[in-house]
Amino acid sequence: MYQELGSLFIQKLRIILNSNLFLIILIMITFIVVNYNLNNVNSNYNINTKKIIGTVVEHKKYNDKNIITVQGKEKILVYYNKNININLGDKVQITGILSPIESNTIFNLFNYKNYMLSKKIYFVANADNIFVIEKNKNILYKFKTYLINRINKLKGFNYLKVFILGDNSDIDIKTYQINGVSHLFSISGMHITLLSSIILLILNKLKKSNINYIFVIIFLIFYSFLTNFTPSVTRATMLFIFTFFNRVFNLKVSTIKILIIILCFNLIFNPFNIYNVGFKFSYVISFYLICFSGLINSYKNYIFKIFITSIISFLSSIPILINNYFSINIMTIINNIIFVPIVSVILFPLSLIVLIFNKLDFLYKFIVDIMENISIFISNYKVEIIMCKVNIFVIILYYLIITFVLFMIYKKKYQYLILILVLIFIHHNINYIRNNPYVTFIDVDQGDSALIHLPYNKGDILIDTGGSYNYDISTDVIKYLKSNGINNIDYLIFTHGDYDHMGSSINLINKFKVNKVIFNNNEYNSLEMSLIKVLESKKIKYYNYIKELKIGNNKLIFLNTRIYDSENDSSNVIYFNYNNYKFLFMGDAGIEKEKDILKKYNLKNIDFFKVGHHGSKTSSSKDFINQINPRISIISVGKNNIYGHPNNSVLQTLFNSNIYRTDFDGSIKIELNKNSYNIVTCNS
Repeated sequence: MYQELGSLFIQKLRIILNSNLFLIILIMITFIVVNYNLNNVNSNYNINTKKIIGTVVEHKKYNDKNIITVQGKEKILVYYNKNININLGDKVQITGILSPIESNTIFNLFNYKNYMLSKKIYFVANADNIFVIEKNKNILYKFKTYLINRINKLKGFNYLKVFILGDNSDIDIKTYQINGVSHLFSISGMHITLLSSIILLILNKLKKSNINYIFVIIFLIFYSFLTNFTPSVTRATMLFIFTFFNRVFNLKVSTIKILIIILCFNLIFNPFNIYNVGFKFSYVISFYLICFSGLINSYKNYIFKIFITSIISFLSSIPILINNYFSINIMTIINNIIFVPIVSVILFPLSLIVLIFNKLDFLYKFIVDIMENISIFISNYKVEIIMCKVNIFVIILYYLIITFVLFMIYKKKYQYLILILVLIFIHHNINYIRNNPYVTFIDVDQGDSALIHLPYNKGDILIDTGGSYNYDISTDVIKYLKSNGINNIDYLIFTHGDYDHMGSSINLINKFKVNKVIFNNNEYNSLEMSLIKVLESKKIKYYNYIKELKIGNNKLIFLNTRIYDSENDSSNVIYFNYNNYKFLFMGDAGIEKEKDILKKYNLKNIDFFKVGHHGSKTSSSKDFINQINPRISIISVGKNNIYGHPNNSVLQTLFNSNIYRTDFDGSIKIELNKNSYNIVTCNS
């Protein structure tokens, strides 16, 4: 009787799982759940919460700062600056201040808030005190702590953490990202497949049985726990489990359907996974590799199989790469052929061996050093193509063409690859056909940086780069430029030589193409001299004491008056008129310079006024503001800065002007049309 019921259940399950209607309903439910949760983010805590009790699930240390993930009513990321003796699994009480996680303040850049949402973390706690209520008794956490301590004692521990625990926070992945192989340093389906195959091979040598698969499933679930259930590991583990039961019970469900079902279950469980780039890479690439597995298996040679796998992975990842990194490296296909065998055949298996036989760690470190040097060498020969961020319709177009091209490759019609190349060429040069002039005041914290982009790629002018002693802000500025499809800066203009206006200039010029540089009319200071050495070594032309700059039919006028002892008053003050919209960039010019400008120039009814000196009381006098009568005022200023910028007196002076501030609004973009304009803020 029980066998009959079991057979009937399996038969019904087979019908349901193979039904297209079931798949459509599941996808619709997933869409509704994801959409609802993305628009209704709810937390069990709030900013008034002062005490949290929970279990330590992750603990890292950076420069004497403890970064602890605690599972209470929900996960909380905790920062603690004091020494503390805690272990995974300890129950702790935390007192401190909760802060909401902030989004990106520069358009198109990495959204840390969304990333943390994908981990179901809504708040950060700056802890005043952490008290251990109860020491860990959980054997799983004890074993994980043992593994972490064992790994930390070995040479090459940072890579062992990658391949054993799925933690790549201790390795420098910059060159791997440039080479397009950084995905190899996250536990993925490839690693899970290799790991499960090794275990099955050992167990089958002892006795071949389906029970062996059960042991592997238990191990993979435990391994998922060790890697904090990262999306790629979870996907690969669930795929292994579903595939096993699909075979054992003869459910006859296609692997593609299984993958889609797993995707839906994962998104229903955690809708915010949709924000996780690794999650997107994992499922999209897996989907295409499964769809075109016949193409891969049609090649018998191992190198050819890696090559075609690399092509499929690269092509299917292009839209994700574009919208997250704003460029692709054509050499990625070749680089994968080099690095996949090193990682999958040598480094990953050796990681498992070294974990057991730790005296072999010297060999492991030797291979790691070789791989790092290869990566550094290859990264110097990248073929990078910058491409702007695109909307969902362009992404769909990409995938339609990619799917068609791969289908034609399957039929050995390789000439259709030209379609991808044509699409990439058009995308790369899209600014030549787009009429979308705009001015962006980039949030560089306590500093200045503004981009003027002219239509049809007729010119890109960057005024100042910003500068921070704590962070290389040029990285963010460059990413913003790339996200708009900007391949080079035609003119880099510095209002003056203060660090908060040009501190990131050398880094920017070393990483991004700049055609010409313009300084102010004062004597060069030490920072400017350091930059000039770099400019001369790169043979980049530079100028000072400019009166006007013509770019096509557009003109930037430099409101020069006289030489000042003050570096601030020596700022290049720039007037720019586009389609009768008047811009005035003040740099850090003070009241004395303002008086001289009023005497020499007739400025009235400025539409967009970049307020001088971050809203300091040393600038923006009443006489000057009354004369120029700005409609929109933009203050570039750091949040909670130590200078008290902007000053209340300046805000009162600008009372009749609509004020935008980077500390409140993030980056501010002014989109210009012939008869209108539109202001968009990053925090809107």
